[in-house]
Amino acid sequence: MKLSIVILAAGLGKRMSSDLPKVLHKLADKPLIRHVVDTALTLQPDSIHIVYGHKGEQVREALNDININWVEQAQQLGTGHAVAQALPHIADDALVLVLCGDVPLINPKLLQKLCSSHEPHSLGIVTVKLDNPYGYGRIVRNELGQVERIVEEKEADNCIQAIKEVNAGIFLIPAAHLRRWLGALNNDNAQGEYYLTDVVDLAVQENQPIYTATTDNVYEVMGINDRIQLAKLERYYQTQQVKNLMLAGVTVLDPARLDIRGSVKTGRDVTIDINVILEGDIILGNRVKIGPNTMIRNAKIADHVEILSNCVIEDVVIGAGCKIGPFARLRPEAKLAENVHIGNFVEIKKSTVGQASKINHLTYIGDSEIGSQVNIGAGTITCNYDGANKHKTIIGDKAFIGSDTQLVAPVTVGEGAIIGAGSTITRDTPPETLTLSRVPQKTIDGWQRPIKKTR
Repeated sequence: MKLSIVILAAGLGKRMSSDLPKVLHKLADKPLIRHVVDTALTLQPDSIHIVYGHKGEQVREALNDININWVEQAQQLGTGHAVAQALPHIADDALVLVLCGDVPLINPKLLQKLCSSHEPHSLGIVTVKLDNPYGYGRIVRNELGQVERIVEEKEADNCIQAIKEVNAGIFLIPAAHLRRWLGALNNDNAQGEYYLTDVVDLAVQENQPIYTATTDNVYEVMGINDRIQLAKLERYYQTQQVKNLMLAGVTVLDPARLDIRGSVKTGRDVTIDINVILEGDIILGNRVKIGPNTMIRNAKIADHVEILSNCVIEDVVIGAGCKIGPFARLRPEAKLAENVHIGNFVEIKKSTVGQASKINHLTYIGDSEIGSQVNIGAGTITCNYDGANKHKTIIGDKAFIGSDTQLVAPVTVGEGAIIGAGSTITRDTPPETLTLSRVPQKTIDGWQRPIKKTR
């Protein structure tokens, strides 16, 4: 049967106390609903429908790169009402998988188990057993262990509240049955809402089979209602990510002080020190070492690279054997060849640096092409911006740039050229020569230091 996935994302999220829709709050730097959609896509569904409401234009904008059918729930009248809004877009011969936009870590394997267990006309439910089930709808079974109904917390008496197995809010239902059952719902309950869970009663009345896929891991089905729950789930997610890295052979000096907010691929014998943040798509080669207090985003880092403490690295490619930092910043489109040294308080932006070149101190390199075996002294600046446009600096192989030099682009420094310290270079310099620009040094005889006047 065709699989249609309906994701419920219309809730107000009052307990978040935020101007942002709840499903757009981030876990591991990715919106909650993006986690859910990415998981849904692994099931290769025929269609995905998102039911939106509160500030829905922001939700749509956050997922504008994915083919989604957007369905508005103008009034929030309950989960049953929300799913009913999507049904006109779903054929009767489809299976409908209902997911929640605020349950970000639902396990694809659990959903695959739910789908693979499906039989014609049956209703599937994901459940979880909790030591403290407060707030969740309870799964009520008969003496044969068959599901009879789901009772919401506010509707439950003391006996039912003692039940530990709860509804995770995820259902798999044939569309034809769902259409019929939703039409029969009423809102005669404490909330005055149309509960999707009430379709279980209707399925029992029709003797339709009901089956469950149960998980022991509450984090897989935990919904986010406030920032405390969000932080709790973030810590769980990070613990799992770091665990996977260590099982892959990475040495993490303190697993509690590494955050992963994207995908990380690693070679062998990588070492990561404390307070490191890894974002986006990152590739770390063999024997890479990352020092403490470092942030790396979208980087490809080759073998034997050492990144010292307190560096910020974003959208870069770093060749084998490079040494970076401490306190270095590599900005987008920086590309370093093999064995480059980038030292403390050096910033590189949109530039290539050739093999074995060194830029070790207090330097800004922007919009530049730097050859191999170049040595750039402390305090050097490529003056690439004239207030309106960016211009390029080109430095040839084996050039030596003296300290406190300003290279005013566009300018080319020839191969093997030497630029004297304290120079401002505004024109191209020939190769294998010394170029410098300095005010002549003077010593004034008889000069005396001014004396402060007294009253």
